[in-house]
Amino acid sequence: MATSSSSVQQQQSRGFWLRTLHQWHWISSAVCLIGMLLFAATGITLNHAARIEAKPQVVNRQLELPADLLGKLGDRADGNAPLPRATARWLDEHLAISIGRRPAEWSEGEIYLSLPSPGGDAWLSIDRDSGAVEYEATSRGWVSYFNDLHKGRNAGPAWGWFLDVFAAACLVFCITGLFLLHLHARQRRMTWPLVGLGLLVPLLIALILIH
Repeated sequence: MATSSSSVQQQQSRGFWLRTLHQWHWISSAVCLIGMLLFAATGITLNHAARIEAKPQVVNRQLELPADLLGKLGDRADGNAPLPRATARWLDEHLAISIGRRPAEWSEGEIYLSLPSPGGDAWLSIDRDSGAVEYEATSRGWVSYFNDLHKGRNAGPAWGWFLDVFAAACLVFCITGLFLLHLHARQRRMTWPLVGLGLLVPLLIALILIH
């Protein structure tokens, strides 16, 4: 009788953990599904980046700051500081960019602002004497754009937070999957040999073939 009661408790405990793990497994898989597809695809493009030709497109424009905005630049000290808000808004409007509060490099005769972004780079310079503005933007295409998202390059803090959440969801997905494998291993004899193979193959490649 005691053995039967213990068996029932074990079955109930196993059922509880199965339901809990399945719930966390499917929730985490739903959260990270699109991200995993993106990172898997860009993993291939990054691995073959040398074979994928990029055709950079360069845009160069020249403008001139209005006198009232130029006057606000004259009393700024050298060093790193954001552009005045009015100047940044004027440049945003005329160049179709978003400067925000990015720090610019202030020198005696010039202000230089770097504007990197995923899949491209841009910069602008302002002559502090004449108000002449030169802007240049380089775009390397959609493949470079998604590759940079994969690396988190120049994507901003919001994308950085997404990467952290995505990584956490992937950890939950993998860990719950591992426990589910453990619970089902008795009925699936190839479970642990396949898990071991997944560990052994990259380990041997790293130890033997990577120099």
